[in-house]
Amino acid sequence: MSGYNIRKASWECDRRALCAIRETVFVREQGVPVELEWDEFDAGCTHVLASDAAGNPIGTARFLPGGTIGRMAVLKEWRGKGVGGALLQWLLQEAGDRQIQQVTLNAQIYAAGFYAKFGFQIAGEKFLDAGILHVKMVLRL
Repeated sequence: MSGYNIRKASWECDRRALCAIRETVFVREQGVPVELEWDEFDAGCTHVLASDAAGNPIGTARFLPGGTIGRMAVLKEWRGKGVGGALLQWLLQEAGDRQIQQVTLNAQIYAAGFYAKFGFQIAGEKFLDAGILHVKMVLRL
């Protein structure tokens, strides 16, 4: 990986960094109401954090115990540089290590093509979440 690294994060220890990325991308950029961004699932999820060479947080995602990927966010200046793919591959490896048979996620419509490159398939109708059009996607491992 060039210019960034990916590691497992702890909600307790890395919360500030994880929240800063999600607030920047979801709340400020996309207009998601702050009260919808934070939920009761964060404490029980496996989180992954991408940082630049200087250690600054640049991307994050989470993996719920049941096999759902969510809250994937990469700072605008780092998009298109492989960070999102590296985060997703890390989470898919985690799913494999846990012998999870199927991974699901709710993709924003514009990002469905990104997930399709990793083998995810659309599994349902479009729906609104936080005012943003999404579609459920599934990957059988």
